[in-house]
Amino acid sequence: MPDSTNTAWLFVAMLATLVLMLAVVYRPLGDYMAATFTSRRDLRVERGFYRVIGVEPGLGQSWPVYLRSVLAFSILGVLLVYALQRAQAILPYSLGLPAVPEGLSFNTAISFVTNTNWQSYSPEVTMGYTVQVAGLAVQNFLSAAVGLAVAVALVRGFAAHRSGAIGNFWVDLTRATLRILLPLSVVFAIILIVGGVIQNVNGFTHVSTLTGGTATIPGGPVASQEAIKLLGNNGGGFFNANSAHPFENPTAWTNLLEIFLMLLIPFSLPRTFGRMVGDNRQGYAVLGAMATIFVISLVALTLFELQGAGTATQAAGGALEGKEQRFGILGSTLFGTTSTLTSTGAVDSMHDSFTPLGGMMTMLNMMTGEVAPGGIGAGLYGILIVAIIAVFLAGLMVGRTPEYLGKKIGAREIKLASLYILITPTLVLLGTGLSFAIPAIRDNIEKVSIWNPGQHGFSEVLYAFTSAANNNGSAFAGLTANTPWLNAALGTAMFLGRFLPIVFVLALAGSLAAQDKVPATAGTLPTHRPLFVTLVVGVVVVVAALTYFPVLALGPLAEGLS
Repeated sequence: MPDSTNTAWLFVAMLATLVLMLAVVYRPLGDYMAATFTSRRDLRVERGFYRVIGVEPGLGQSWPVYLRSVLAFSILGVLLVYALQRAQAILPYSLGLPAVPEGLSFNTAISFVTNTNWQSYSPEVTMGYTVQVAGLAVQNFLSAAVGLAVAVALVRGFAAHRSGAIGNFWVDLTRATLRILLPLSVVFAIILIVGGVIQNVNGFTHVSTLTGGTATIPGGPVASQEAIKLLGNNGGGFFNANSAHPFENPTAWTNLLEIFLMLLIPFSLPRTFGRMVGDNRQGYAVLGAMATIFVISLVALTLFELQGAGTATQAAGGALEGKEQRFGILGSTLFGTTSTLTSTGAVDSMHDSFTPLGGMMTMLNMMTGEVAPGGIGAGLYGILIVAIIAVFLAGLMVGRTPEYLGKKIGAREIKLASLYILITPTLVLLGTGLSFAIPAIRDNIEKVSIWNPGQHGFSEVLYAFTSAANNNGSAFAGLTANTPWLNAALGTAMFLGRFLPIVFVLALAGSLAAQDKVPATAGTLPTHRPLFVTLVVGVVVVVAALTYFPVLALGPLAEGLS
């Protein structure tokens, strides 16, 4: 077994380096994003785009108009990505690959437009360069920008005074893409190329091996897609092995850089929130809640993997099956925790090969609602919903009307927040239940999809619906998901799991924006202190535990305790 003292110090050093990197960028990036979304000045290229699409940038939108814009834009994106896949055989740089089948095209189009990037296929032998670049990579930018726009709209709801407008979706989308995501992606794509990530259009290279056989080596414009895959919390890999593939993630330092990229924008958004509502302490409180949950999850997953039970695990020197030697257990658990807590879904190790309780932690990360720090934009609006629930519970305890950032949390607001909290568990549990309750579907799943029958097979299906409904995209890869039922059911879960919460978030933003601010009194709960941070963390843990404990007991808990 590896020396436990050296392992502990390595873990601390890696985590300290990551924290330092995030601390350095927290303030400048957070302030820059706040300035981006509050500026009254449009760039020349932006003004030209607004003229083309017929948008008046200075005109605010009410929440129903903002919502219609989000839905119309996203549905159009689904149709375009679907059409590209179906037309692949006649597109340039298709690499001779045929059109993607209908069911898989449907699933993949929804997957990338909803920022899920669930992949029921091997990308290098399914998607040509045109589909990868013009379809999937474009949605990596746009779906991330949509999440940012919705989060900013909710923040405006808190900051506004008796306003019927929460911003302009087309302006928010354009600025998020051109001013934030695009320049950052260019910079980090260059850094990844320096680190050894490939960037070419070489197609397939056939080589002779040392044993006299032949091998096919795929190429592709990987670094450019890898940067936005991580910055935008998308997660879809250019290769089937995702960030475990050396062409996507060659070394230990690129692994740490990729973890940093996943956390960069989500952990900086609380600063943006604090700046926009005029109280930086509120941003620090949100950041504190996010960081607390992150550290708890990371420590638990790392301990489960380091203490992997079993003679074979101990003989191997650790739970190394499914993990890359260049990253080891620590690099794998840090990446896995980050990926499943940010909705990125990228992997540098196979979560299906984690210990049963380690695999359960990756599921729990998604089941908490991915709010620590969560996906780009989605994590911020998710934890603000939790904060509203926490304020409401505190108000019940002291017998007064709850308030958050000067806005009263009344019946309408708490209903919208509750619906937001309930929709994802409903999709997860309903999808998993139907997969085993309907005899024809259950028989097909057991015969075709599940490679590992029993408790682990159940966990694979549960993980798939948890990942889809939470727009994460990672998987217990032992599940064959490219079947008619799973393509349709998971596609539906991804679509509803993305847009129904957005409906409730934007309705809540509109309700808050219409209110005037009420002054703080002696009875107002301070929402910038450690007590409130603890309350928010408690709400996240309790809601996830009460909702998912029974189904976890049927899968990973039962497997881990057996």
